[in-house]
Amino acid sequence: MADHAVSDDPGVQAQLDRLATLSPGADILGLDRITRLLDRIGNPHRALPPIFHVAGTNGKGSTCAFLRAALEADGKTVHVFTSPHLVRFNERIRISGKLITDEALAQYLSRVLDVAEGIGASFFEVTTAAAFLAFAEHPADACIIEVGLGGRLDATNVIEKPVICGIAQLGLDHQSFLGTTLKEIAAEKAGIAKPGAPLVTQRYSDSLFPVMLDAAARNRTQWFAMGESWDAAAYRDRLHYRDDLGHLDTPLPRLPGAHQVQNAALAFAMLRHQNVIPVGEAALKAAPLWAHWPARLQRLDRGPLLEPLPERTEAWLDGGHNAGAGEAIAAFFTPDRLEGQKLQLVIGMLSNKDLDAYLVPFAGRIAHIHALPVPGHDHHPPERFAAIADLWGISCTAHDNAEGAIAAIAAQAQPAPKLLIAGSLYLAGEILRLNGQYPD
Repeated sequence: MADHAVSDDPGVQAQLDRLATLSPGADILGLDRITRLLDRIGNPHRALPPIFHVAGTNGKGSTCAFLRAALEADGKTVHVFTSPHLVRFNERIRISGKLITDEALAQYLSRVLDVAEGIGASFFEVTTAAAFLAFAEHPADACIIEVGLGGRLDATNVIEKPVICGIAQLGLDHQSFLGTTLKEIAAEKAGIAKPGAPLVTQRYSDSLFPVMLDAAARNRTQWFAMGESWDAAAYRDRLHYRDDLGHLDTPLPRLPGAHQVQNAALAFAMLRHQNVIPVGEAALKAAPLWAHWPARLQRLDRGPLLEPLPERTEAWLDGGHNAGAGEAIAAFFTPDRLEGQKLQLVIGMLSNKDLDAYLVPFAGRIAHIHALPVPGHDHHPPERFAAIADLWGISCTAHDNAEGAIAAIAAQAQPAPKLLIAGSLYLAGEILRLNGQYPD
């Protein structure tokens, strides 16, 4: 099944089965298919509420979460389209803040698939069309649309008149689609720039300035970069943001990790550099504490999967899978946080991801690697993890599933182990399912 999408609801599953037979079964980029598909269902993307469009290698989902939190704290109703899902396909589409129901999801997928014959639309393109159709038929104050892959040729880039466009952290990922250099990838991400919609970005190296300036110039819009037009930092347990409108002092994000300060600040910058939807300062101050984004340094509950572990076990889950994510996650596990321990690392990663680049920042912080498959996907074999463990002088064990890894950690009889389950959002979804923590 494309993107490993299954549903317990027979109506939704029937449409996913239809999609599997029509779809080319692989990621394909380009705007021709989605344009033709949307035209057949009345071009709903031209009737959406004001749109916040967000791209980036890492952090774009968290930025969307902070945008949603701020807008909802201000009393606004918000549609949200994100990907991938973790446990349920419904997570991709929020209508007025709530996950789309199974009944509605089945209906919207059916309406799109009924007219999709002959186009060869991908899994993501059909999903995008269904989301836009749902959003156009339900009133809301705003839409938050996360780019699926890249930007320039991503299906979401049919959006013609966003309110504002934002780009989060950039790094090397999906090189087979987006290019092998950071400049090439940045150009693809900057492809979401649109005339009249300010382009707001994180702080990038000087080498990327020409890329962003060119994107802004070609689209006759302004580029507002962190460190130039706005800035933010954590200081004395507060988030301090500044731009031409003045200084904003908010709580630090509830989402763990120093990198979330930058994602929250990007959301603030997007909200403060547009003038279509006013958002009060009180809502901006509430957003860091309201935002929730699962499988991003998420502290796991003591659910069914973790039940065999000692009660004082500290277990974290993160779906990051590239060099930038590895740096951010490893930085979270400081010596003080680890309290003299090293991590039990439970990890599975898709075979097209750079395992070495991801793991380098963890050197010296891992006690044992527990290698897992990623169900339903091509993944790195246990030998790859064992080679890294051997280089670090630590042990590595291969397991058939997450339950086996947890049982092995429990058998070590540590009074309060610290573990990180990481490497793939697909694996993260399986962990949440097994532990009974379904995203809402």
